[in-house]
Amino acid sequence: MILFPAIDLKDGKCVRLIKGEMDKATVFNDSPANQAKAFEEQGFEYLHIVDLNGAFAGEPVNAGAVEEILSAITIPAQLGGGIRDLETIAMWLEKGISRVILGTVAVKDPDLVIEACKQFPGKIAVGIDAKDGYVAVEGWAETSTLSAIELAQKFEDAGVASIIYTDIARDGILTGLNLDATRELAKAVSIPVIASGGLASIEDIHALMLPENALLEGAISGRALYDGRLDPSEAQRVLKG
Repeated sequence: MILFPAIDLKDGKCVRLIKGEMDKATVFNDSPANQAKAFEEQGFEYLHIVDLNGAFAGEPVNAGAVEEILSAITIPAQLGGGIRDLETIAMWLEKGISRVILGTVAVKDPDLVIEACKQFPGKIAVGIDAKDGYVAVEGWAETSTLSAIELAQKFEDAGVASIIYTDIARDGILTGLNLDATRELAKAVSIPVIASGGLASIEDIHALMLPENALLEGAISGRALYDGRLDPSEAQRVLKG
């Protein structure tokens, strides 16, 4: 079970949003690279990065900040936000990103995801962000008519490394992970699933360790780490059993 600390990038800074709304951003660190290094020093083994501006623009916007993060850390990092073509995927993998997360393009061009998995085996994750069970795209600004499970099942045999499932209604408001929906998704596919959205405290970490959640790959934590509600060393102690 992996706990992924999240670095969300907006205008070159490390922020957290509430329910994905860009006008409700709290800046937690002016230096994403310093924040990334701090997470590594706290013992985290894998970093989760999102280019928020890029998710809305449909192309990388915070590339400079991402490159600074990669220069500051030795642990692997996965990146999402504004990655919509094979050239951009290749560019980020060449720069040192370990896993690229495809979100909007997974809904609008699933064949691209399948082709990406062929060209970059083990390097492609799919981000499924859901409102009331339905997939949201374009930086969560639009909701599709596709259910999260329907989308995930499109990639069952494609070679997707993992699915990151975010419950938008819980994101950034510290109400706890939606483990019921995440578990339902994980049972519907053989692809490893990562829980995201709402992780609030050590109780969520204990919940992740329950036998019924053993099929999950891990969870992403943002605001709870930044505001001190979740102690990194205690969380990792629980995860290591």
